Amino acid sequence: MHSEWTPAVARAVRAAQYFALHANAAEVASTHLLLGLVEEAEGKAAQVLDAAGLPLDRLRQPLPPTTDASLPPLGAVAEAILSHAHSLARKLEGEPVVSGPAVVLALLRRDEDLRRSLVAEGLDFTRLERAIHAVGEPPLELHEPLRLSEPTEFIDAARVLDANGNRAREALRVVEDYCRFVLDDAFLSGELKRLRHELTAALETVSLHWRLESRETLRDVGTAISTAREGERQTPLDVAHVNLKRLQEALRSLEEFGKLRDTVLGGQLEALRYRAYTLERAIVLGAESRRRLADARLYVLLTGSLCTAALDWTIAEAAAGGANIIQLREKNLDDRKLLERARQVRRWTRQAGVLFILNDRPDVARLAGADGVHLGQDDLPVKEARRILGPDALIGVSTHHLEQVRQAIVDGANYIAVGPAFASTTKAFPEIPGLDFVRQALAETSLPAFVIGGVNPDTIDDVVATGAQRVAVSATICGADEPRAVAAELSRCLQDRSRRD
Repeated sequence: MHSEWTPAVARAVRAAQYFALHANAAEVASTHLLLGLVEEAEGKAAQVLDAAGLPLDRLRQPLPPTTDASLPPLGAVAEAILSHAHSLARKLEGEPVVSGPAVVLALLRRDEDLRRSLVAEGLDFTRLERAIHAVGEPPLELHEPLRLSEPTEFIDAARVLDANGNRAREALRVVEDYCRFVLDDAFLSGELKRLRHELTAALETVSLHWRLESRETLRDVGTAISTAREGERQTPLDVAHVNLKRLQEALRSLEEFGKLRDTVLGGQLEALRYRAYTLERAIVLGAESRRRLADARLYVLLTGSLCTAALDWTIAEAAAGGANIIQLREKNLDDRKLLERARQVRRWTRQAGVLFILNDRPDVARLAGADGVHLGQDDLPVKEARRILGPDALIGVSTHHLEQVRQAIVDGANYIAVGPAFASTTKAFPEIPGLDFVRQALAETSLPAFVIGGVNPDTIDDVVATGAQRVAVSATICGADEPRAVAAELSRCLQDRSRRD
């Protein structure tokens, strides 16, 4: 037995060597030393670990059979741990003999990876340290009053993490309530809820006991500091936007101070912060899109060669009948002719007082002064179209299943087209998602959504029965002898639905 070890520690070291031999290890590692310490169920090392919440039954392994084979040496890592335990024994117990609790504390202080894995299994390391100090530390004689004028760095960091964890969760709940109760937006509400739960899970790696011990609300100097603008809110969107900013600020502070505790925690919080930026864009852009398109119900897609009458007359008649948006969709014109046609349509739509959207081509849309562009799934991404057109342009995206709807939202689309609801006479689709998809999309998001594909006076009632308030049509007006009358009939059906809602 080593003269500076208790008999229990000597047996634990011997057991660690057998565990290392059984694992074909060249020398004793931290994990072997831990297995040796917990091998004795009644030993002090096992008792302090069990009291700190570590489930020892899952950790223990049967001691390998004894053998005449040469046992692996302790090695540099184990020797360093036992040397540190020797220093701790002198400090905690005033004795040169190393006990099991001192080895446990030295082991977990030296091997951070092992400590993190045991914490994940349920170990409360703060409680463990406190218990070992309480057992081993002799009474302290104070020759003068003890004055702690400043908190430790750990307490400082804990206060920051506690305050900003609360601030971030509170802000997330406010924004989630806005998306849930004001917007009735299932997708955004779900994303915010997931973000809130992931934040809670990330912060659980920091002991709740540690955070609560550091909390000092009554003496927090920040509680008495405020500005006039903190009490100003004009609209529900103002409430959401302020709390989105509060969320991002809190996450940044959590990220920086979290790195003091755990670099992994810092990385998790950084990823959550970037997701908060994406959600802010979706929420704020969505609010602006709902405002700009609040009255837009009838969206007409026109191709010059398919129109029964002249394009300028068709635009004027459709607008007079209630169309709010005109999209120019020309697949067969070369770039020069497309730009010329787009500039004409820009002039005619401005005269008619309706929005002008160009299909597929953000570059030509910018040159023609269009209000925006509509993109298919194989066209440029929203991000690249936005770089060409700028922040004020309307960008729409065609969607044919829910994942495309969700992607369009986080990409920053201003509106979506959902469908096709029925077979179209102007465009072939490999499959028809139908009205079931329309219902799913409308239930998923509050972003302006136009139902596309085969919508006409014969099918409009079935469309509005899904809850839809917006439709996009092509042949039913483009090929009509009286575009105004058809547009008026479709607009009436949509307005009736809007009044019922």
